[in-house]
Amino acid sequence: MNKLLIVLLGIAGLAMFSFYGCVPSKPTEQVEILSPERLVNRLEINRRRIRNFEGTGTLLVKTNSMNNSAEFRIILQKPDSIYFTIMGPFGISLAEALVTNNDFIFYDVLHNTAYEGKLSDDIIQNIFRIDLPFDQLLNAFIGAVNLTQHLYKQPTKYSVDYDKYVLTYVDSVTHVTTKLFVDIRTLAITDYQYIDSKDRIDLVGKYSDFDYLDNIAIPYKIFLENKPENQTISINYKKIVVNRGSINISFKLPEDATVIKW
Repeated sequence: MNKLLIVLLGIAGLAMFSFYGCVPSKPTEQVEILSPERLVNRLEINRRRIRNFEGTGTLLVKTNSMNNSAEFRIILQKPDSIYFTIMGPFGISLAEALVTNNDFIFYDVLHNTAYEGKLSDDIIQNIFRIDLPFDQLLNAFIGAVNLTQHLYKQPTKYSVDYDKYVLTYVDSVTHVTTKLFVDIRTLAITDYQYIDSKDRIDLVGKYSDFDYLDNIAIPYKIFLENKPENQTISINYKKIVVNRGSINISFKLPEDATVIKW
C-alpha cells in the first residue's frame, strides 16, 4: 500500500491547477416555505434524478503530508460506479481508477502498472485522499447528501434562518448529529456537518456556484473537510454533464500492463 500511496502523491504533484466559477440561476417568484417532510422528499427526489454524471475540473488535496492539485475527469454511473482520471499537461492521462462498491482497479499510466482488488476504506482514502465511505464519496462528487434514512423521520430540529432551511437530525443510538443547510429558493444543499456525540465536528461539506442542469441545482465548487484527520478536498468543475441518454464506462488495461493483486 505504501508503494501505491507514493505513486498517487507523485502523480498529483505533476498536474496543473486552475479555478472556475459558475454563475447560479435564481428563481424570482414568491417562495413557498416547505414542511420538513416535503423538503426532505424534494431533496431526495432531486438526488435520485441524477442517473449519471460526467465532470472535468481541478482537484486540490491538503493533508498533513501533502498539498497537491490535479486536473481530473470523473464519470459516475449510479448506483455503484466511479471512473476517475488524473490528467497532466495537455490532457495526458497520468492515472485511472475504476471504483465500485465492491472492487477497484487503479492504473498508473506512467509505470504501466495496475493495482486491483476488493474495495475498502483504506483504498478509497489512498485513491481519493479523504476518509469517506463509498456512498458519501459518490454523493459528494455530485454535490448531494443521501437522505434516504431521514425520509420518514421528523428532524430533531427544523428552522428557517433568513434564506436557508436548517435541518438537524440526532441519532438516538450513536448520538451523532447531521446538520444540513438548504437554500430556500433553489432547494440546493449548501452546507452540511456531521457532529460526533461529544459535539465535535467530524465532517464539513460546502457546495457553491450552482447552475441548473436538467432542472437540478448542481454545484460547480465543492469543499470537503475531515476535521479529525486534517484532510480537505476542493473540487472546482469546469464542465458538467448529467443524465446522458447512454453512458458507458469502459476501462481496459493494456495487454502488457503489470497487474498487482491487492
